[in-house]
Amino acid sequence: MSAVRLGVLGCSAIARRRTLPAAALVPELTTAAVASRSPEKARRFAAEFGTAATDYDSLLADPGIEAVYISLPTALHHEWTRRALDAGKHVLCEKPLTEDSAKTRELTELAADKELVLRENFAFLHHPAHSRVRELVDQNRLGLLRTFTAAFGIPPLTAGDIRYAAELGGGALLDVGVYPLRAALLLLGPDLSVAGATLRVDESLGVDVAGHALLVSGGGVFANLEFGFQHCYRSRYALWGSSASLSMDRAFTPPAQHQPVLRIDEQDHAEEITLAPSHQFVSSVSAFAHAVRLRSPYERDWLDDANALAALVESVRDQAVLVPAKDPNRGREPDGDRGERFPRAEPDRALR
Repeated sequence: MSAVRLGVLGCSAIARRRTLPAAALVPELTTAAVASRSPEKARRFAAEFGTAATDYDSLLADPGIEAVYISLPTALHHEWTRRALDAGKHVLCEKPLTEDSAKTRELTELAADKELVLRENFAFLHHPAHSRVRELVDQNRLGLLRTFTAAFGIPPLTAGDIRYAAELGGGALLDVGVYPLRAALLLLGPDLSVAGATLRVDESLGVDVAGHALLVSGGGVFANLEFGFQHCYRSRYALWGSSASLSMDRAFTPPAQHQPVLRIDEQDHAEEITLAPSHQFVSSVSAFAHAVRLRSPYERDWLDDANALAALVESVRDQAVLVPAKDPNRGREPDGDRGERFPRAEPDRALR
């Protein structure tokens, strides 16, 4: 098939380190232009990836660009995804799609009405390890599933990181917390409800820096989820059944060369299944390019999942018991260029 011509809105760290290098490895995709609030940054990005530099409005007005990758702060996703869809562009948007369910529903309905592809860029969903986990569960390898646990935590961010900015959609729930929530949807299905939650809040910034959520599936499976910016690195999940348990480390952000290991523990037996490595970012952008060309009927599933995730995020936020953060050293000193620069949060901003 002919290569999809992709425009990039936002010169973020994730775009520079992960998505655009992956796109360069996908023959079905061509990065046609990058846009930034800063013309200088757009030029530097364009030079690095061998493409054209432009501004947001010009990129969306370009008839030669078929699809747009949006790597702006979360609070800007709704506006620029809507503008891109209105301009007739397919959209791959960094997660999460928006900060709340009403905005997400507006975008998914617009994409469906216009018959355009709209996907959240959860790259881990494209790693075959998770399909293997689902196969084992469906084959009753674990017996009756009772509990799903997942954790995604990273060390404190550098001072001034946009994920500490309340007005830009910052906070741990929207950045790392959406991964365990999305994994729960993947493995337990869409019929999930929030039974309880806590969020640790840095009151000077007005954002949550850690959290914990308890979910229940329609079939009665518990999901125990943890996330935050105050931790040593952890990226794992586990499923605990009536006859065995299964666990996988580095579940959400494995390097391309990493060989996932599924560990199955029974009362008197342990087994490890080593899987082949996979470049999940390449798989994600490749799948997006194919979706643009093929207009698969499964696109409705992606829209439904985006709405389900947004509803869970909103429910966690609404039900959460707020606990003040007591760590005075929440962020490290800046360590160089981390992508697009935006204003810091005001100290008295309330939790989003």
